[in-house]
Amino acid sequence: MNNNFSAGFPPPAVPGQEELSTARSDWDFSLSTVISSTANATVSDTLGVIEFDPSNTILATGGIARKIRIYTLNPLLPQEETQSIAFLDHVNACDYYICTPAKLSSLRWKTGSGGRVLGSGDYDGVVTEYDLERKLSIFERDEHSGRRVWSVDYSHSHPFLGASGSDDGTIQIWDTRCSEGGQCVAKVQPTAARSSVCCVEFDPFGDALVAVGCADMKAYAYDVRRIPEPVYTFDGHTKTVTYVRFLDAGTMVTASTDGCLKLWNVDDSRLIRTYKGHVNSRSFVGLSVWRHGGLLGCGSEDNQVFVYDKRWGEPIWVHGFEPMGRDRFDHGFVSSVCWRQVNEDQCTLVAGGSDGVLQVFFGKKKSDT
Repeated sequence: MNNNFSAGFPPPAVPGQEELSTARSDWDFSLSTVISSTANATVSDTLGVIEFDPSNTILATGGIARKIRIYTLNPLLPQEETQSIAFLDHVNACDYYICTPAKLSSLRWKTGSGGRVLGSGDYDGVVTEYDLERKLSIFERDEHSGRRVWSVDYSHSHPFLGASGSDDGTIQIWDTRCSEGGQCVAKVQPTAARSSVCCVEFDPFGDALVAVGCADMKAYAYDVRRIPEPVYTFDGHTKTVTYVRFLDAGTMVTASTDGCLKLWNVDDSRLIRTYKGHVNSRSFVGLSVWRHGGLLGCGSEDNQVFVYDKRWGEPIWVHGFEPMGRDRFDHGFVSSVCWRQVNEDQCTLVAGGSDGVLQVFFGKKKSDT
């Protein structure tokens, strides 16, 4: 998952954004668990995607190793009787795994399935759904001409709709109730140049929007009832937009290989804030938002995980991944992140690396905040 989609674009003028106060962290973060890969140095186990299930008790990962690994979260969290870090390997830590025919770029739990069905997008351009109880595929959709599917998602307001974005330059929306590959409801090409669609996400707050990030340096939002023209365009990045995430009912976060995250007002496409500090010029490094806490998480090409508070443009917490060996993955990077969506004064962030290492971080709100 190391692709330089765009380079050499002249950066446009970006308006200055003054912060209301100096960035501060209301949270104490600690490393709880490290899960290492047993693969040898010649086998890549880059973790490209991490997803919590709807109950926030199960974790799924996927990537280059052609495996979906399923973990129960509770054993990976800190235990009250000890403050030590747990060191595990994937073989012993995961509940089970499902082998897949291709490298995985995206995972998403299917709306309305009760956490039983997990959708995936792969490097062969196929969208597949897996029944986790039976541990087998139950649905396949191969409509992207064999071009890599970067992202899949399912609608919350219209639970029968799924979407995928691909290197073929299209976003496709299909009816998940149709067993024969899913009837295509809409096919949208955001750019005339067929720039890669790197991310799709339906609005999880009930609106009929689906947001996409593209290699043309822009993000778009479409009303699924009135496709194919976008209702909003978010223009401000200077390189490929790799991720889009809805933070709340009115704002959205984008990530780009220009090394920035940006917070946007959805209703008028207005840029609210730019976040800088992490390194990202060529790779997919992950983006996740914790909606209750207003925190943003992303990886970095200098092998660190970054946390931003939505109120400030500089990071509030940074943690480096340790290399797994003296001669192994000397130029590793953090390739995926995911927040647990809980409404509590404590939080969980899981990050994965290009060396296959999974790290679980636990955060508690400071008592004086």
